[in-house]
Amino acid sequence: MLRIETIQTDFLIVGGGTAGCYAAIVAARKDPKLRVQIVEKANIKRSGCLAAGVNAINAYITEGRTTQQYLEYARWDAEKIIRDDLVLSMAERFNESARDLERMGLVILKDANGNYVSRGKRNIKINGENIKPIISREVKKYDNISILNHVVVTNLLQDGDRVCGAVGFSTNYETAWVISARAVLVATGGAAGLYRPNNPGFSRHKMWYPPFNAGAGYALGIRVGAEMTSFEMRFVAQRIKDTIAPTGTIALGVGAREVNALGEAYAERYGLTTSGRARGATKETSEGRGPCYLKTVGLDSSREEDLYKAYLNMAPAQTLKWIESGERPSTHNVEIEGTEPYVVGGHTASGYWIDTARRTTVAGLYAAGDVAGGAPKKFVTGALAEGWIAAETVLKDLATYSPTSIARALELAKDKTNEYERRLRAPRGVYNARELEDAMQKVMDVYAGGISVGYRYNENQLAIADEKIGLIADLAEELSAADVDELVRVYELIDRATVCKTLLAHLRGRKETRWPGFGVFADYPEKDDAFECFVNTRNVNGKIQTIIRPLMEGVTYYEHTH
Repeated sequence: MLRIETIQTDFLIVGGGTAGCYAAIVAARKDPKLRVQIVEKANIKRSGCLAAGVNAINAYITEGRTTQQYLEYARWDAEKIIRDDLVLSMAERFNESARDLERMGLVILKDANGNYVSRGKRNIKINGENIKPIISREVKKYDNISILNHVVVTNLLQDGDRVCGAVGFSTNYETAWVISARAVLVATGGAAGLYRPNNPGFSRHKMWYPPFNAGAGYALGIRVGAEMTSFEMRFVAQRIKDTIAPTGTIALGVGAREVNALGEAYAERYGLTTSGRARGATKETSEGRGPCYLKTVGLDSSREEDLYKAYLNMAPAQTLKWIESGERPSTHNVEIEGTEPYVVGGHTASGYWIDTARRTTVAGLYAAGDVAGGAPKKFVTGALAEGWIAAETVLKDLATYSPTSIARALELAKDKTNEYERRLRAPRGVYNARELEDAMQKVMDVYAGGISVGYRYNENQLAIADEKIGLIADLAEELSAADVDELVRVYELIDRATVCKTLLAHLRGRKETRWPGFGVFADYPEKDDAFECFVNTRNVNGKIQTIIRPLMEGVTYYEHTH
């Protein structure tokens, strides 16, 4: 029989990654009496996008530059589809967030004068392999922060129009958790695994974004009717072939240029935005000039050694590959390729539609980090800044939210806890979650602009994808699970299918091609000024409603009453 445990708290944070942990730290510092509860699917010590480390703070206002310049850069890179208020409010806190990380113990590289060493116009170098353990260690210093690791949150609890808690289950034991909270912050990761990945079978986990990020945070909000924005601004990363290791370390670190198989530098032909760079390699290869590379042949030994060390900090498989194959970057150019598309608000503008204070459109619900929309180019410090802002907002708003009793929370969660029980006791069905996930990824790849079709899609294909994903979602509702590990896979599939349905509505809603490196709408292959706007959606009684919102350029504070 499924055991049911309960928690009552003031501030519930779903997701113990960078934004979630920092929101907890800020809230605990400001109000030592506040009860803060983090719930994390893995363990906050090594969870989220920073689990493996990172070798730079990629969002920083370097000496001589301003937050306004960062806004202009983000606007240029996103082809105007950003929220000025969100980008500015996080950029104003980049540097203080970095300094706080340094106070916690992060090593930030400095020059002989004691200044941070920059890596480009907006980046500073760090030794970041232990960045997540450092943040999690800080969390544990506060007695009013409780941590619940290895628990999957599947649904938010909603009493009337207000979110008042969440329900989930343990990944290790047959235990359901029902949590009552006065305010809830969603700070989970974005969505990977929607499309068929670069590497098949045993190596399917070798992808750009963490394979365990199934879009749960988005799905939680979609189910309670929160407005979402810009899912159609998918992210396709340009990465090193096979290992899917980052390319920026080579491009920025040693100044390597993109070249095709003929040795021609091609990047300028497609534009130097993130989308343009992704488009370049795809187009060059499809037109017969591939594969494409980062030109590293001729690097001196010291710079090559720097590359080995840099990748050991964040993608050790790449250093091992160089050493094992003998194909050193100084003697062989580094082959690159595009990844499958992701939905991730840390790099693009995909996520919850929020106000400047990081409130979603649903009372009692807040968003920060990769699930918060409208503010691309967050990276580490942007996630910290949004967690910081959200925590301050929650502290202001808590007085307006009355506690929900445990008895009421159990009543609201009853259908879901019964569902967990049913899945665990039901006999094995015709399909399992892995098989349906493979089918979902194939549908999205072929009909919704995946790798195999050069990221192209059209109206007919999107309609087919929508129908087929609907069928897969229906089949997922009947899945059983032999144990809690398999139950995790079932709900990851359900979350991914939920995100896919919303993504397809967004792709159909933007009738133009604004980011050709991330996807080409074949029926509308050019950029259209009529779509200098936000394409938003909202789930209304199970049907996805499309909403168009204006850009509001120059607005520095936005409320949902606008």
